[in-house]
Amino acid sequence: MERYSTPPDKPFAVPLWEGQPDFQRADLQFHGVGHRGDSYEGRIFFDAPDATPATPLELDSGYAGSFYVFGHGPCLGDEDHCEVPAGPIHPFDYRSVHHLALQSMAVTVTEAVRRAIADGKSEFGVTVVPTNVRDEEVGDTLHFERLSLVTYD
Repeated sequence: MERYSTPPDKPFAVPLWEGQPDFQRADLQFHGVGHRGDSYEGRIFFDAPDATPATPLELDSGYAGSFYVFGHGPCLGDEDHCEVPAGPIHPFDYRSVHHLALQSMAVTVTEAVRRAIADGKSEFGVTVVPTNVRDEEVGDTLHFERLSLVTYD
């Protein structure tokens, strides 16, 4: 995908409930991150669906943090070289995972979540803008299966 925004009908709930202890840290966890294409920086913004690579990287602009993907680029190997196997061949297969296996990434977004709470919000949207070193949008490089918000007491 070229960029990601949470659907308007599925924002993240602010992780604050009566009777629960305050959290010490909040992470956005990206599950199943693909890295077959180009390298990029994924800039995360809260409640800024129109964010672009030119949007300031400041809390006041909704900036929450970044993650970086070192892309694999095009496949130059033999046939099936870049095909990720479904899993181990047998329970005692101790080989390393395939070099293109999907990754998981966590970005600490504590200050941005605390800002949402201070602003009295009960929910917020997330936008991810993939950019390159020239601060340009990079096209169809952002790929992940699931996004979750995790807090720690």
